[in-house]
Amino acid sequence: MADSPPAPPVPGPDPAPAPAPEPSKRRLRSVVTVLWVAAALALTVSLVGGRGESSDAAGPPHAPPAVTASAVPDLPDTPTTSAAPHRSAASEAGPHLPPSRPVRLLIPKISVDAPFTDLAIGPSGQLEPPPPNDTNLVGWYAKGHTPGEAGTAIIAGHVDTRTSPAVFAGLSELRKGDRFQVVRADGGKATFVVDATESFDKDAFPSDRVYGDTADAQVRLITCSGAYDREARDYTENLVVFAHLV
Repeated sequence: MADSPPAPPVPGPDPAPAPAPEPSKRRLRSVVTVLWVAAALALTVSLVGGRGESSDAAGPPHAPPAVTASAVPDLPDTPTTSAAPHRSAASEAGPHLPPSRPVRLLIPKISVDAPFTDLAIGPSGQLEPPPPNDTNLVGWYAKGHTPGEAGTAIIAGHVDTRTSPAVFAGLSELRKGDRFQVVRADGGKATFVVDATESFDKDAFPSDRVYGDTADAQVRLITCSGAYDREARDYTENLVVFAHLV
């Protein structure tokens, strides 16, 4: 079974340090952090988007949201009551391919033609983000399922940078029925059809639904969305595209 990705990293340093939070706020943030770790679920994505905001430019973009390394990986039988598409592992297995590394992501509708980079677990125990300065690059959790393989593959990309839009700037334009492809190292192409495109508040990210393992081959394309919070130096929402292999 594929390893589960870890929790998202802490935002990088700001070139001009913000004023220290009031003691009450500091204590509140510490309590929230402890609860997140205890639950072993990441609740946010922080693929940094500058939108010209210099306060956000210094730190690297953050890793995609995921279950932490210590989380129980046996999520295939996790039920879901959400209206958005999610195939339970208990359902009949759909089409799938043998494991093969992804090489390139092709999304014609939004003009994406981007190479992949591996996202690995860093010394901090968190998933390292894609390089911050490459606007045409997507990352996938290399110890998880490969796109096209039975299970849920995680692909993340930046929505923008300090100076320009990035690879997933147009991700919100995808709609049910749209198709995209992943070129694989074995020479084949895995074609996926979009089931839904949804944004979630970062304090209510549905980890089980997004990362719950499946018997058939599915992909989650993930980036940031919503308003940009200058104080937090982060976007307020995460955009997730749910798709399955056809």
